[in-house]
Amino acid sequence: MIGISAIWIGVLLLGGGLALDRVLTSAITRNFDDGLSYVLTAMISSAEVGPEGEVLFNRPLADQRFLEPASGLYYQISGEGHEDWRSRSLWDRAIQVTPDMRDRPGQGIDSHQFPEEPLRLMARTVILPGSDTRWIFIVAQAREGLDAQIRSLRQTLVNSFLALGVGLILLAALQVFFGLRPLRRIRREIARMRAGEKSRVTEPLPREVQPLVEELNALLAHNEQQAEEARRHAGNLAHALKTPLTVVMNAATAKAPDLSGIVIRETGTMRRQIDHHLARARALGRRGAAQSRTEVWPSLEAVERAVERLYPDVRIDRDGAHDAVVRVERQDLDELLGNLIENAAKYGGGSVFVTVSPQGQSIDILVEDDGAGIPESERERIFDRGVRLDSGKPGTGLGLAIVRDVAEIYGGTVELDESEDLGGLLVRLRLPAG
Repeated sequence: MIGISAIWIGVLLLGGGLALDRVLTSAITRNFDDGLSYVLTAMISSAEVGPEGEVLFNRPLADQRFLEPASGLYYQISGEGHEDWRSRSLWDRAIQVTPDMRDRPGQGIDSHQFPEEPLRLMARTVILPGSDTRWIFIVAQAREGLDAQIRSLRQTLVNSFLALGVGLILLAALQVFFGLRPLRRIRREIARMRAGEKSRVTEPLPREVQPLVEELNALLAHNEQQAEEARRHAGNLAHALKTPLTVVMNAATAKAPDLSGIVIRETGTMRRQIDHHLARARALGRRGAAQSRTEVWPSLEAVERAVERLYPDVRIDRDGAHDAVVRVERQDLDELLGNLIENAAKYGGGSVFVTVSPQGQSIDILVEDDGAGIPESERERIFDRGVRLDSGKPGTGLGLAIVRDVAEIYGGTVELDESEDLGGLLVRLRLPAG
């Protein structure tokens, strides 16, 4: 940033300095030419033709330098057929008349006729009263004074712009240094967190970087939550597997005659627990995917076809918004709907009705059946792992627990109620809209 600023400042100051030098040099030169033009006009206004056709001044010129040899200020009047009339300051030198003096009357012209003394001259062609001769009036002045002014001006410009450039670059460097200091403070805070001294960035910082700090703290909180969920998840899985393993170990130690049956039963229990925790872990891993968007209707149709193959005698109807989209991965949505619709088909009386209803920032999916329902006193306990109210039908008691866990991971909810239309159970699954 400092390097780019230095380059850009240098380019701008160089361009501005060149433009300013051109403007001021032109102004100084124009002022110099105005002086020559004033003297030339005074010469012409005081000139007249003498008795022998020569040019005379009816009053002497005011500047005494015309009388001093090699003074740096000269005049010359030339006319065809007449001898040049020169100022005493020219002494034995003469100004040679060139075509550009006739082509550019009244304009300043640089001349190098005198190698040791560059000149700035101005010429004008005049026909005086009483004469038919075209007289060329020339006034010239050494450029030494003009060049000295230009050199002084340029030296001042270079020094001033150099000091300005250095000052601007130092200011840019200080701005970058102090502007990025909050980031260095954040780096130190993160180093302290990594060392275990702190858990959050708490140092007050400017409002320009405060959103970054807030997002960083939110990320840390999210990671801590993820780690805590992972620890809790691992603890739950270990607890769920401990009892079946103990049963198998005890049976094996006692050399029970029905050991194979016990192993098959308990390993089936362990497998179901593992499936449940794997489903929850998959949902946790995909929760951070903000781009997760799934259409409800295609998932509902796929689940319906699968359930109808398992329960061909059950009639499944659906209604509601066909364009509803939820912020859930397709695989997890299939698992949620599959558990709810399969339970309704398994424990219902043969009719299942599914309604998809948008509710502002969320989508409600209602699954109703015409079964016996669940008493209100048992509706909260039914979500616990392994709880089954109807033990006469095959099952693991994990379906509603999986539904609740996965729904909560995505910020949704599951509620149980009584179906007014079918008389059985109504499950309301609410998921964030996509």
